[in-house]
Order: sequence, then C-alpha cells, then structure tokens
Amino acid sequence: MKINIIKLWDDLRTSFWFIPMLMAAAAIGLSFAMVSLDRMVGSEWLYSQPWAFAGGAEGATATLSTIASSMITIAGLVFSMTLVALTLASSQLGPRLLRNFMNDKTNQVVLGTFVATFLFALLILRTIQREPEGGFVPHLSVTLAVVLAVAGLCVLVYFIHHVAVSIQADNVAAHIGNELTNSIERLYPEHIGKGADDNAKLPERFEQDHRRIASANDGYVQMIDGDALLALATKHDVVIRLERRPGHFVVRGGDIASVWPPHSVSDKVRDCIKDAFVLGNHRTPFQDIEFAVNQLVEIAVRALSPGINDPFTAVACVDRLSAALVRLAQRDTPSVCRYDEGKILRVVTTTNAFSDVADSALNQIRQHSRSSVAVSLRLLESIAVIAPFTHRPDDRSTLRRHAKMIAQGSTAAVDEAHDRRAVAERLSDALDALDVAESQHAQHKVGAPDANAQP
Repeated sequence: MKINIIKLWDDLRTSFWFIPMLMAAAAIGLSFAMVSLDRMVGSEWLYSQPWAFAGGAEGATATLSTIASSMITIAGLVFSMTLVALTLASSQLGPRLLRNFMNDKTNQVVLGTFVATFLFALLILRTIQREPEGGFVPHLSVTLAVVLAVAGLCVLVYFIHHVAVSIQADNVAAHIGNELTNSIERLYPEHIGKGADDNAKLPERFEQDHRRIASANDGYVQMIDGDALLALATKHDVVIRLERRPGHFVVRGGDIASVWPPHSVSDKVRDCIKDAFVLGNHRTPFQDIEFAVNQLVEIAVRALSPGINDPFTAVACVDRLSAALVRLAQRDTPSVCRYDEGKILRVVTTTNAFSDVADSALNQIRQHSRSSVAVSLRLLESIAVIAPFTHRPDDRSTLRRHAKMIAQGSTAAVDEAHDRRAVAERLSDALDALDVAESQHAQHKVGAPDANAQP
C-alpha cells in the first residue's frame, strides 16, 4: 500500500497538469471567498482607499474582461514555449530527459498562474450587477484581479529567462547530477550502522525446492516494497529471494522472485509478492540509481555523435558522473540480506555495487569517445580524481580496468603522436593515484587498532 502511494505521488509530481489544476481549484475557491468578503465590507469604505478599484460596473467588466482574455492568451504562449523547449530537449539531449522538464516546478507554476488568474477574473466577472439589478460591484475582488495580472507579467518575464537557462546543456547536466547525488544520499546513506552478513546462507534445498514467482505483466521494475516483503516473509515463515531489482525490465511470465519452502506459498502469498513489485513503461530514479547515470551517459553519447560533435557537453557529463562516483566510493553498500527480529534470514535482495554504477557511467562514453582525445583525457583525469576516495580494493580494480581500456581504445583510434603521449601521461597519473590510494589504505589497515584485542 505504501509503495503504491509513493508511486502515485511520483506520477502526480512529474505530470504537467497536477500543480496547474491545484492552482485553478484554489482560484475558484478564492473567487467565492473574495465575493463574500466584498459583500461584507461594502463599497463605501473601499472608495476612500487609494489602492482599491473605485470604478463602476462598466469599468469592472472591462477590466476583468481584459485580464481574462490576456491571461488565457499568455497561457497559450507559455504552453507553446514549453513545447518548443521539450522538442529541443528531446532532439538534442534525448527523449528520456522529457521527464526532467515536465517535472520542472517552475514551468508548472507559471502555467498554473495564468490559468488560475483567468479563472479568477472570469468567475468574478459573472457576479457584477448593474444598477437596475441591484448594483453590485466587487471592488476588492477586481483589485485583487489587477494585482494577479501584474504578478502574472512578472512571472512571464521570469519564465522566458528560465526557459533560456534550463535548456542549456551544462545546466541540464548539473540538474541531473544533483538528482543522481540525491539518489546516492537516499539509497546509500552515510551512516547505515553495522551491516548484516551478505554471505548468509540460504536454506540447503532452496535451489531445488523453491517456488518461482512470475511477473503478471511486462515493464520496468520501478519500485519494490521491501518492508512489505519482509513482513510477508516473517508472517508466513518463508525466505524470499528477489530475482530483479529496480531498473530491470521483466517480461510476462519471467521470474521476479523465488520463495522457499514452496508448500507455504499460497495464491494469496504469491499475489502479495507480485503486488510488492511496481512495474511501469519507463524507469524512475526513486530506487534506481542507474536511471540518472544513464541520462548523463545519453547526453554525452549524443554529444559525441558525428551529427552534433560537441565534446564540451560530454566533458560536462563526465565531470558530473565523476562527482557522483566520488560520493558513491565513500559509501558502504547496503546489505542484500534482510532479517526479522529473531535474526532469521527472510529476504535476499539485489543492489548496485560501485562496479555496476561505474560500468554504467564509463562504458558507453569510453566506447564513443575513442576518437575524441579531449573526452578520453577527461575520463582518465576523473579516474585520478576518484581514486583517493576509494576504500575498497574492488573499487580500485574497477577504476584500474576502465583506465586501461580508455587508454587502449583512445591510443588505437588517434594518429598524432602528441595525443598518444597525452593519453599515456593521463593513464600514468590515474594508475599512480590508484597505487597511492591502495598504499594509504593498506597503511591505514596496518595501523588500525585490533577491535578484538584485550585492553
């Protein structure tokens, strides 16, 4: 249930209509409240206020009509500018980045501002009554409508600036880099306490007797409700092993989990396990750290294509990826084992290790940057930057492997001796940085006090 609420909220906040509809509903409620306040206050007091609208029914009608028509026209202009930005982002940076632009709160608030102001002016307009009909003019409401119109013009000026800034490649890379950093902070917390034993053994007959749980639909695994699976496994005294993680694509009938013992898996338990997996047509960054990584990689690969040939954008993406890998190298990977209160193994999950994320970040860029010396050099420089922050031998081995492949591919693709020497120098710097990090880590382990030693 919790994961479905999170999924619903994620769909709402990344939609282009949710915030404008909320603002439109607020404008409707505000119009009724302001008309009631106008009837309570009366017009005599407002006539003495220099800031209030003091015109008659004809003037109020003309003012509100002008505001309503201009606001709906500007709303159409904002929508057109947004579509142009989306089209440009899709063609130049990649269609998977449309989610970031649709999730931009500024675009949603700007569109909502003009729609809400239009509705407010329209609903106030209908309450105006001329003298033969009772003579009611909502002076306070008309004044507020004018204030909202002036605010709308300020919002329009800011929106033009925001669109011009938001479609710049460096800013897009920075935004995705921040989203990647937030994913690391959420999925790899800095203080996770003492980890459980990742080498905990499954029951002896798990591989022979487990019952496979098949997916009911096709799609990408967007979220998995781990708490619900742990509670379910504890309640029914079973062990669940997840066969897929967020970001994986599953086909109908494909395995998503294995459960032991099989005789404890009723149809209800099977359905509950399926419900813990949220599938969708696309990947999301909530539990999938590689989602933002792939977005940066896509921008870099497109920038390196012959049709665009923009190595500066690729370098910016490499910089953001290296910053994320630095943070990830300093974090402990959460345990894949989940235990109940009695310390009994209940759920075995899958997780992204540093090597998995590094492969996703570097493989495709390395393959497409062989003929671009500038990008290859920046890749090697990034490895030298990441090296001092690594504290696991496997992480340094991964970086060392990538450094050698980058240098090998770039050296084979370029013809100039000067470029080859530059690549060789950067490779030497990267390997030296990894050697220094390994030496410092070994000295730290030797000098660290023995936790089991008696005082």
